[in-house]
Amino acid sequence: MRAACDIRISFHPPPEELRRYFTTFYMAEITLPQGGTVTDHLQPEWANLRFHSGSLPVAEAFDGTRVSGTSFTATGPSSKIVRYTTGTARVWGIGLLPLGWAKFVAAPAAELADAVADGNTHPAFASFRPLADTLFGEGPDTQAELDRITSHFLQRIDEPVANEARIVAIHEALVDPDVASVAELVARAGGTQRTIERICARAFGFPPKLLLRRQRFMRSIAQFILDPSMKWIGAMDFNYYDQAQFVRDCRQFLGMTPRQYAALDKPVIAAVMRERARIAGAAVQTLDGPAGGAVRR
Repeated sequence: MRAACDIRISFHPPPEELRRYFTTFYMAEITLPQGGTVTDHLQPEWANLRFHSGSLPVAEAFDGTRVSGTSFTATGPSSKIVRYTTGTARVWGIGLLPLGWAKFVAAPAAELADAVADGNTHPAFASFRPLADTLFGEGPDTQAELDRITSHFLQRIDEPVANEARIVAIHEALVDPDVASVAELVARAGGTQRTIERICARAFGFPPKLLLRRQRFMRSIAQFILDPSMKWIGAMDFNYYDQAQFVRDCRQFLGMTPRQYAALDKPVIAAVMRERARIAGAAVQTLDGPAGGAVRR
């Protein structure tokens, strides 16, 4: 099945006014034999909105929650893998940075952390339904669809964001590999630890300690996927004490050992990561800074 799966990925930078709210906008065109499906595992990431034209996906969270039969799936910020199955489809993905979540989503991120949802019915995503209803026209037209996405969000650009400066400061600290402890993050972001924890729950979805662990782990995963010849020992982030600590994180975030993950078929996510690294400079969206994915041309 994998050999017959054709996947084409294109990344599109949000306009300058929107860049600090999103990672990237991307279009995935997946073509399979009639009736065929492809399954992949989405890694821990920031929140995502995915709009399907064609085959409707099945999204399964780590806790077994499944969403199917909808053209609009939404995932909150994640610290676990999400199993995603689709057939032939065109899929628009919109990655929300923490500031983007705080601006455009009504619910606290912690309420939807590690969750998958039907965006067409879940109240937290009601404001995106006009976009879901109008995104795809009678035939494929990537530029027209991209214009509809940017227009939707530009019309909402004046919506206020509480604690904007503090969210940006926390995000800047998270993507700095030299920030390895909660105390360092709090000192960098300013304010009390309780204030930082409260803002993290609203915009980031997880406590600061877990966010730092996820960043460390995703830096390692990105290195390995882009260059498997490094082996895990070469891809491990320098903040790990030893390989045993990395293995524990792998079980925590992926639910499997590094060896099991390396053997897993990754037809979609590997293609996305390679193209994202080439175009956007970072293989995974968790490594994007608060200014968004700076797409290179």
